[in-house]
Parts: sequence; structure tokens; C-alpha cells
Amino acid sequence: MKAGSKLKSTVCETEIMVIKTPGDVTISCGGQPMTADRDTIDGDIDPAFAGGTMMGKRYANADATLELLCIRPGKGSLSIGETPLQLKDAKPLPSSD
Repeated sequence: MKAGSKLKSTVCETEIMVIKTPGDVTISCGGQPMTADRDTIDGDIDPAFAGGTMMGKRYANADATLELLCIRPGKGSLSIGETPLQLKDAKPLPSSD
């Protein structure tokens, strides 16, 4: 997986674009691995990963080595294995005195 790759959830409508990656990791949505191609949405969302995603928001892991951009929202939440990804906060703009 490399920056610019697009992935789709197999259990909801979520689609993401990889912004920054530490290498080969398996990204999941709704508790199921995401794929580059999706024919149909099937399966159930794991209740532990049902927080949803928001369009235009960035998600990252704790050490900021992985960053994803949500390009289509859905009901599943993003994770790497059992570790959920967090919504990345916007950087504050510098004050203009």
C-alpha cells in the first residue's frame, strides 16, 4: 500500500484515500479488512467498530505514521487490526496580530 491508494469497505459505504503510510498494513473498516475493489457491500459491521466515518476528515494512528482521508462516509469505523484510528485534529492557525 502506498500514498494515493484508495480503499473501500466491504461492510459499509466508507471509502478512504491513503495520505501517509508506514508500509504494508491492513486497514479495516467495521471490523473487516478494506479492499481496493468492491463489487457489493455484504456482511455485518462489528458493533465494536460501528462509530462511523465522516467525509473530508483525516484519521491517524497514535504515533502518526499512518494518515487516511475519508472520501466517502459510512457506518463502520477505521482500525488497524483491533486498534481504532483516531480523528485527526486540525492544526491551529497562527495568530495575526
